Amino acid sequence: MDTRIYKGCKRLYTIEKMNNLKELLERTQKLYANNIAFKFKTETPDLLNVKTYEEYIEEINALGTAMISLGLKDKRIALISENRYEWTLTYFATVNGTGVIVPLDRSLSEVEIINLLEGSEAEAIFYSNKYQEIMQKVKNQKLGKIKFFISMDAEKSTDDEYSQKELIRIGKDLLKNGSRIFIDNEIDNEKMSIMLFTSGTTSKSKAVALSHKNICTNLYDIASVFDVNEKDTILSFLPLHHTYECTVGFLYPIYVGASISYCEGIRHIAENIKEYQASVMISVPVLFENLYKRVMQNIEKKGKLKQVKMGLLWSNFLRKFGVDKRRKIFKEIHDSLGGKLRLFVAGAAAFDPKMEKGLNDLGIDTYQGYGLTETSPVIAAEHKTVVRYGSIGKVFPSLEVKIWEPNEEGIGEIVVRGDTVMQGYVNHQQATEEVIRDGWFHTGDLGYFDQDEFLFITGRKKNVIVLKNGKNIYPEEIEAMINDIPGVKESFVFGKPDKEDKVDLKLATKVVYDAEFMQKEFQLQSESEIREKIWKQIKEINKKMPTYKYVKELILTQEELIKTTTQKVKRFEELKKLGLDS
Repeated sequence: MDTRIYKGCKRLYTIEKMNNLKELLERTQKLYANNIAFKFKTETPDLLNVKTYEEYIEEINALGTAMISLGLKDKRIALISENRYEWTLTYFATVNGTGVIVPLDRSLSEVEIINLLEGSEAEAIFYSNKYQEIMQKVKNQKLGKIKFFISMDAEKSTDDEYSQKELIRIGKDLLKNGSRIFIDNEIDNEKMSIMLFTSGTTSKSKAVALSHKNICTNLYDIASVFDVNEKDTILSFLPLHHTYECTVGFLYPIYVGASISYCEGIRHIAENIKEYQASVMISVPVLFENLYKRVMQNIEKKGKLKQVKMGLLWSNFLRKFGVDKRRKIFKEIHDSLGGKLRLFVAGAAAFDPKMEKGLNDLGIDTYQGYGLTETSPVIAAEHKTVVRYGSIGKVFPSLEVKIWEPNEEGIGEIVVRGDTVMQGYVNHQQATEEVIRDGWFHTGDLGYFDQDEFLFITGRKKNVIVLKNGKNIYPEEIEAMINDIPGVKESFVFGKPDKEDKVDLKLATKVVYDAEFMQKEFQLQSESEIREKIWKQIKEINKKMPTYKYVKELILTQEELIKTTTQKVKRFEELKKLGLDS
């Protein structure tokens, strides 16, 4: 039985440690003042607008100064918009001396946004035009504690709405006149400065309290194992409110002086990579998997699949001797993606090992990481010298991890200890005590370590299907195999009451299929034909498993599963849809 405490891996790179995000910006200004911080599109084709770090930090200081002059010192400040430059200004202008930032999920419904505004007790909110109607409702009905409504898009302030642009202009004037109410603020590194809501895949979301110390400890770990530098351009895709994108895709690039550009949407990824000359992307596995599939489909269309396979054999042979010719051998593929792309970091969901290897083999270093909002977020990751397909790498340098109450297979709950662990859930002491016990944070995820200290995830503790014979079934394991069936987009495995055995459960799966693929590849059109094809493959999967893991029922659909913004299936919502939420 594995009762070891697994210490963090070694640091690969030496980088100055920051105690708080204010120190981080001061360091970035000192080292990279003239570097491009952000690149934007303009109305002129092929012409990009840029902001240097000097300009960026000046605008942060101006906005923060104006916010404090309004009376927002030590207040909770909500933030909701699509990914954009103004979002990042608000974030730093709040956490670096004004108050507590409360980023909200941009995909939430009106009711959910209002509930979170009320629950967070925010007194100000920054928002884009997209949320104007909801904000008007909050104003009219005087919902929550919001006193300051601040538009990212308005040119001028009005009686009931402030303009962020005007606040920046006011702040610049205050700074010129000698105001230091924001700049001279001292940061309490251990005080809550960030309030983040969990994605709520299995239950209602909770507000997580994070400090500068939490975030900066994680940033230090990230920067000491990943090689992103001031020459890189990051294409940001995931919503910034999500802690994974916020820490890894926003704060980390600023820490190392890299440039950031924002993707215009999933259909624009390929063109945005070229336009911005992106070298790094940090996203969810499904995005990289789709990109890999598209690349391989294009190779096949051009009749070059055999040539690429030969190149892979030769390249992989050379790499055994420390010779890396991937970018040269697959130059045409790299050129089709802008020519600069070199690193993918995936998180927030499981990565298909075959596709992760496929991308690595083509010359785009691809690594998988793991973490939670409550851990700021990254707990473990693969990196340059730590790769094992199917694992999520090794524990980060500042942390300790152990497997709690492992079973006979060594699988148990992953628990973590270290300075990245949250302070707790806001106004929810009982929930905090349930997950932080004796200094260890209980993640709710199940996993195990192999003999080389690589960490593997087997599923969520709450998702485990327990049969009456005591056997545990991890649905994610079976879903991964079903998702490999040609024509299957995604699947959801669940336990369903067995009519023949009313006490026990039987395994069922809801499968989302690709009708276009089924027609093109197998000339199948009717759902009954497609069902027969997929069911045949599921029976083949059953043969490889013990009988208690057999899938006995198939539900077919073309409707996408209900997911969070980081593409995690909302299992509770899916069960509710199936009438199995009781």
